[in-house]
Amino acid sequence: MKLGNQKAISAKMLGVGKSKVWLDAEHLSEIKEAITKADIRNLIRKRVIQSKPMLGKSRVRARKRLTQRRKGRQQGAGTRKGSAHARLDKKTAWMNLVRSQRSLAKELKLKGLVSVQTYRDLYSKIKGGYFRNQRHIKLYLTEHKLFQEKAPKK
Repeated sequence: MKLGNQKAISAKMLGVGKSKVWLDAEHLSEIKEAITKADIRNLIRKRVIQSKPMLGKSRVRARKRLTQRRKGRQQGAGTRKGSAHARLDKKTAWMNLVRSQRSLAKELKLKGLVSVQTYRDLYSKIKGGYFRNQRHIKLYLTEHKLFQEKAPKK
């Protein structure tokens, strides 16, 4: 039983594609006899011909990806679009570096591990961008024997 014309007319009337038209299998003979728009309109009213529901896009994969990103995954070279400076500009990177180094220097001074003169020297070197990171500061202090013994508290 060929119902191509009926499907095409009903698709046009329902405003969907031919693949989205559903025909009731129990009323196929009734559908076959419908050849005018009015006939098909009646069948649509009777719910013999219906349009299938529109399918949405599943968010399962998107949600999984988001949870992984929150854990710090999926941030490799293949994901990145901008340059390193576009993702974190030079000034912000510099501020982060200097702040961490200055806090280390301050901590060493407060604990009494370096003298005030050494602290001032470190501070100016940090400002000049002499050190790469905190480990580099500690290495510099040990190589130049600038760590001082803690004075016993009285």
